[in-house]
Amino acid sequence: MRVWLFLLLAGIWGVPARAQISGMDIEYRGDTASYSGDYHYELEALAIGTTNDQVPFWMRTNRFGSIPVEGLSGSFIAGASKSYREDGKKHLVDWGIGATARINAGSHANFQLIDAYLKGRLSIFQLQAGRTRDRTGLVDPDLSTGAFAISGNALGIPKIELSIPEYWAIPLTKGLIAIKGNFVHGWFGETPLAPGYNLPPVQSYYHQKSFYGRLGKPGWKVKLYAGFNHQVMWGGENTINKGRFTLSVPETFLYVVTGKAYGGNGIETSKIGNHIGSLDQAVEVTFKGVKAVVYHQFYYDVGGLYHLNNIKDGLWGISLLNLKKSGRNYGWYKVVVEFLNSKSQGGELDAKITPSGDEDYYNNYMYMQGWSYEGENLGNPLLTSRMYARKELPNREREFVVNNRVTALHLGIQGFLYQWNFKALLTYSKNYGTYGSSPIGGSLNNQRFPGPPPYFEQVNQFSGYLEAARPLGEGFELGFGLALDQGQLLYNSFGGLIRLRKHL
Repeated sequence: MRVWLFLLLAGIWGVPARAQISGMDIEYRGDTASYSGDYHYELEALAIGTTNDQVPFWMRTNRFGSIPVEGLSGSFIAGASKSYREDGKKHLVDWGIGATARINAGSHANFQLIDAYLKGRLSIFQLQAGRTRDRTGLVDPDLSTGAFAISGNALGIPKIELSIPEYWAIPLTKGLIAIKGNFVHGWFGETPLAPGYNLPPVQSYYHQKSFYGRLGKPGWKVKLYAGFNHQVMWGGENTINKGRFTLSVPETFLYVVTGKAYGGNGIETSKIGNHIGSLDQAVEVTFKGVKAVVYHQFYYDVGGLYHLNNIKDGLWGISLLNLKKSGRNYGWYKVVVEFLNSKSQGGELDAKITPSGDEDYYNNYMYMQGWSYEGENLGNPLLTSRMYARKELPNREREFVVNNRVTALHLGIQGFLYQWNFKALLTYSKNYGTYGSSPIGGSLNNQRFPGPPPYFEQVNQFSGYLEAARPLGEGFELGFGLALDQGQLLYNSFGGLIRLRKHL
């Protein structure tokens, strides 16, 4: 009852995967391009250089897994897509297809399949299969640090998705109430188990569902948005519990979807799999010449939000969009300011005692890789994985994310100067490791489990990025980027790139 009351008070109507604040409205982006039904092709060549054998933070994050290699390297990206028709007519049936790949060559070489998907539409419904570029939650899609659940930092998880991808006005409301949402089954693949199980990797799966609502007609100056998203990594229950697990596959799937707890026969009662998500709210107000969107995410991982134990944590943001047409040679398109806090997690010494203890965002006691896919954090990248943090920082063996207690202030700007369009990202964070690497230790129910020293002490970090691009004619575009990391969390590094892109 308490959680339903909380949802009602928060105004939660639902949020679908990839529901995001974008430009003039909160939009749903489902694929790599949005062209009017024609085939579109894109080629890109890049030359990249980074120092200290590191790729700076903003040169590698929130790029859907499209990441360069460290040092001097070259990259080639090729993509092709066909989107739905946008000719002003209503088409009952339509289809689209797309794929993008990247090849890196430098200190080592690799191949990245950024997306590959096929989709079809029937009336308001869409069925899509493959790998897509996904974000989940009410955050700015261009300048945000990233949504809590699916930020666009990692490659897309292969999946089959049934959705209502665009706002559908509920009949008889005259456009006042509109909804959209999705339901997903996907494949994480072979997943290592945490040390102590002494078992081989298991096959794990991905579940996602979401529901999202808008209150306010499209032409209104004030509109409200709210929603939730729910993601689960699950699989291997029979292997892990060595014959004590009695549910069939369909029964297990039902428990995963509903979040129902399972236990007995020597198995501790708990939800099946690793559950994670957010409850999101946003207000959009159109002023004369500026559109403002204020948004917020509540985080949930192991159950603290049900007890209102981690409500200090979340992402707060404001996105300002310039609606004025400027005749000048310089100006701004969009400004985003965000504040992120994940330090509480309901794990303070004076926090309310809960059965699940502190949230320990993105780590999991069972799946060694935590909330990640192909080595990259699926959620907000300011919470740092072991792969990128300085090796001398204290951590615990079972942690994939070694720094999930973070406060950060972030500024993003998009604008233009003569023929150049530019984007700048500036992020400053204070980082406190995890409760497991702190003197007070992690918690479970009324118990605490402090580990031995050394302990993670506060370290500060700055990451900055500037990119610019301009058209050259004949479909060509020239661009460059500069990135800098300076602080005690990540290794100090500087990077630069130059690219040439061709649209066909």
